[in-house]
Amino acid sequence: MSTTVIAIDGPSGSGKSSTAKAIALRANWDYLDTGALYRAVTWLALDRGITNPRELVRACEEAGITFDGDPADPKIFVADRDISEAIRSLRVTDQVSIYAQMGEVREHLLHMQREMIHAAEHGIVVEGRDIGTVVAPEAHMKIFLYADLQQRTARRENELNEGDTAQIEKSLASRDAIDTQRKISPLRMAEDALEIDSTNLDLEEVVEVVWGWLKERNLLGLPKVAVIGRPNVGKSTLVNRIIGRREAIVEDTPGVTRDRVKYEAEWNGRRFLLIDTGGWEVKPEGISEKITAGSEIAIAESDVVLFVVDAQVGALDEDEALLTLLRRSGKTVILVANKVDGTAEESQAHALWNLGLGEPHFVSALHGRGAGDLMDLLIVKLPEVGSEPMDDGYRRIALVGRPNVGKSSLLNALAGEDRVLVDDVAGTTRDPVDELINFGGSTWRFIDTAGIRRRSHQDSGTDYYASLRTANALARAEVAVVVFDASEPLTEQDIRIVTMAEEAGRALVLVMNKWDLVDDDRQSQLAKEMERQLERYPWAQRVNISARTGWHRDRLAPALRTSITSWEKRVPTSKLNAFLGALISATPPPVRGGKQPKIRFATQAAIMPPKFVIFASDWVEASYRRFIERRLREEFGFDGSPVEVSLKIKERDKE
Repeated sequence: MSTTVIAIDGPSGSGKSSTAKAIALRANWDYLDTGALYRAVTWLALDRGITNPRELVRACEEAGITFDGDPADPKIFVADRDISEAIRSLRVTDQVSIYAQMGEVREHLLHMQREMIHAAEHGIVVEGRDIGTVVAPEAHMKIFLYADLQQRTARRENELNEGDTAQIEKSLASRDAIDTQRKISPLRMAEDALEIDSTNLDLEEVVEVVWGWLKERNLLGLPKVAVIGRPNVGKSTLVNRIIGRREAIVEDTPGVTRDRVKYEAEWNGRRFLLIDTGGWEVKPEGISEKITAGSEIAIAESDVVLFVVDAQVGALDEDEALLTLLRRSGKTVILVANKVDGTAEESQAHALWNLGLGEPHFVSALHGRGAGDLMDLLIVKLPEVGSEPMDDGYRRIALVGRPNVGKSSLLNALAGEDRVLVDDVAGTTRDPVDELINFGGSTWRFIDTAGIRRRSHQDSGTDYYASLRTANALARAEVAVVVFDASEPLTEQDIRIVTMAEEAGRALVLVMNKWDLVDDDRQSQLAKEMERQLERYPWAQRVNISARTGWHRDRLAPALRTSITSWEKRVPTSKLNAFLGALISATPPPVRGGKQPKIRFATQAAIMPPKFVIFASDWVEASYRRFIERRLREEFGFDGSPVEVSLKIKERDKE
């Protein structure tokens, strides 16, 4: 899961620290004061009398500098000694710019800061100087906060509780002068930063301005709502009612829903993520064990739980057992009495007060009765900030493949640094890992996933959920980059993963990794394997890469762009039918049952991926539809994207 990063820059005393802590506290995010790290290094240098940059870096590594990013009470330690107060002294303030100019020191701290940012789980507010331009140039929002010298002096005097006003003002002015003279000034504002002059604003006013910007840019994340209950109480029907469309599968048979499925929903302007789950059971067996485990994961990751009970049946022992689990979770729980279709069911449903969850909220998910009142209540219960990051507009690329083909190595090679853990042991990656990577002139959101094993190896819960999360990553992505180990023969798993990506409707790029291990004989053999086993995917973009050496990694960005362009391509109806008319005239559809189907017209029903509907008087053979698809590709492109051609029988016009 990606981390929302807010970068706050500005001169000393402008209010960066107070603002950053207040925002982080309100959003329940981490906080990082990069200035405290520089002050800690300065304190260490002064304490030990070190002036040589290399010696100072060595001392930092040996002593260890750690920062506790709790915005309510941030602390910084050197060699396990709390120096949070000591670094605010005037002596450290006067010297910090000197040490901040040392290249070796800056490089050491820059690496440390980025590690702290990547370690944040949901969001982090980073403040200091150089944040938006150097430390986190890809931050989701950048703010430059400043104030005049007199106001900054007054704030610093109040913070330090030592020294006179003139001395503090002189110190700040001197530090500004040093920073201004640096080759890359930390007082330089990022081009895309938002400015706030805090001279005449108090802290609360500054925070409200920033908070408003966060809401405008949808950076506060989506709250998650888990729909939980035993099998066949109507959870998926309720989900369809809330999202306003029939998307969740609904049948009378218990257990139709197996996986946790997420849908984005909205009510009265509040957006949230709805998690549909399989039925929870007390003593699950077989696949029910995994379904029940999935429900429990949904509870753990949610902000609010809709606990659905069948009001016509009443509370069963399994409902009571699930209630115990919900109480232990500490989550906000709303009791939903479903299948209350009228006043007769209402009288029965009042018995659910006995569950001890307060008022049961009567709903008929099938008919919509009471759904609006339930949604109004849910919106009130939703937290202001959710744990699911909002879509930031970057193209989403899922790296998929069987274990140990080099997915994580490829991600690190594209980033030019180690972003994710790499190990020779297969299966190192368990959860999808989101990373923003800038290469080929664009910023991409890569989702590094766990390797998909053969089905026989998915018996353990860990592997099952790794595979499930990989499927979810494909659902979130726009392009599937399927990574192969080119040095080894193609396997059944490789082909199954390509099929999985195609069935998910993603644009497709095939990456042959470890090309540095491929000799001429292996190249010849690989060409035969691809012709035989990947004959269904001649349209997929292909790139040969060595993640280990970085060879040809520059070829991936053009392949991604081509695939995305094809995936989003729309053919005008006039051009489509002109093409189809010429095609049918030259090659009519085959005769079926003594009659030749008449193709009337076609339309493009959708993009992402492109879907075409052929309207005909009678059934058209699948082979002819594949012929149409092949000619569509020849005429209009679609390299790197699946294309779907479906048939709709249109009744003959009455004579």
